[in-house]
Amino acid sequence: MYLDSAKKAELFEQFGGGATNTGSAESQIALFTFRIAHLTEHMKQNRKDHSTERALTGLVGKRRALLNYLKKRDINRYRAIIKALGLRK
Repeated sequence: MYLDSAKKAELFEQFGGGATNTGSAESQIALFTFRIAHLTEHMKQNRKDHSTERALTGLVGKRRALLNYLKKRDINRYRAIIKALGLRK
């Protein structure tokens, strides 16, 4: 499987500040970004997979909402996560 518990713990450790800090906005954004990258590669090979396309759209919306929240709350944390993940905007 592409996303096992070890990979999740690694993402949470790197972006959330600890392996058990799964609720921070940064760790959730990092997790969504990892899943979006995986689904994007899947969609390049399977263009007619509409259920995956819908899931991908939902994940992008959730990530955007978290980024907007973080931007309103703490602009420095927002800029740091954008730079660390290499996201546009």
